Amino acid sequence: MDEDNRQAREPQPTLTPQQEARLDAKALELELLGGERRLRRREVAAGAGVSLLSARKLWRAMGFPNLGDEDVAFTERDQEALTTVLNLVRDGHLTEEAAISVSRAIGQMTDRMVVWQVEALVEDLVAERGVSDADARRSLIRELPALIEPLETMLVYSWRRQLNAGVQRLALRAQEGLESSAHGRDGGEDDAPLPLARAVGFADLVSYTSLSRRMNEKTLAALVQRFENKCAEIISVGGGRLVKTVGDEVLFNCETPVAGAEISLALAEAMAEDDLLPDARVSMVWGRVLSRLGDIYGPTVNLAARLTALAEPGTVLIDATTAASLNSDERFVLIPQKVQHIRGFGEIHPVTLARGRGEGLVLD
Repeated sequence: MDEDNRQAREPQPTLTPQQEARLDAKALELELLGGERRLRRREVAAGAGVSLLSARKLWRAMGFPNLGDEDVAFTERDQEALTTVLNLVRDGHLTEEAAISVSRAIGQMTDRMVVWQVEALVEDLVAERGVSDADARRSLIRELPALIEPLETMLVYSWRRQLNAGVQRLALRAQEGLESSAHGRDGGEDDAPLPLARAVGFADLVSYTSLSRRMNEKTLAALVQRFENKCAEIISVGGGRLVKTVGDEVLFNCETPVAGAEISLALAEAMAEDDLLPDARVSMVWGRVLSRLGDIYGPTVNLAARLTALAEPGTVLIDATTAASLNSDERFVLIPQKVQHIRGFGEIHPVTLARGRGEGLVLD
């Protein structure tokens, strides 16, 4: 008893910030992974009743790093997750190829989402508490446990809403889009090589490269974030889908030429009216696309990208075929431009799209 009291009275060694961060990270890992890492990869595969080769295919699809046979890196929850995916194959709901593709989608999207969330939380801590970036990252490890459950709830909620919207867009209304493609490049034929009719658009900030050279990292990040946020809001309100952002450029699509035209004009107008952002070049093309891995492909996408480079700052450029689908709509003014030769497409008749009657998209 006296020994216990003596030890209690002795000063405990002070931990360095790095040591405290490691302890906090270990506690966070236990909560996120559902327990200690106790299993090797062969044990997890055997517990799920599958070969190590099949298990590794799924883990690679999820974006997990390569591990050796002696690495104790897995928990019981890893085994449960692997079993869940394998049961979808065993019960005939998915083929092995589909299971790998779905797993890859989950891995890639959650990886990007986590990076985005962590950086957003760090930025907020720096701004609100006036601490350094390094201190903010250490603080985040301590504060994340209180955020795990609400963030997980939001993730599942959003996924269910997005899945419903995706089914409506990509399955139920896909035929409606094809039927409305009488003005498209294939005449709306059911046996066309690409399955979905879509309006595809790009918005590209003018002079981004030169601006990035003059700005510090924080200012440039704020500019890009402002641009992305504005684009995401406009595309969402217009009923479109933000496919991806690449620095100073966004790619979006939607189900009708009219929706594509409204979104395109709103994007060009929003950037022109924003004192903190440069103008944007915008293009939009109506045609067939292939949707894979969350991205879209095909000549329609390529042509829209080429037209973006030809557009004047603050304007929207479309091609003649897309213009034909909007010709009788009083909400739009179509201004033919001189013929351009575009590699891979030959002679193209660009048309500047301008606002006609009506106020366009209304943002809350």
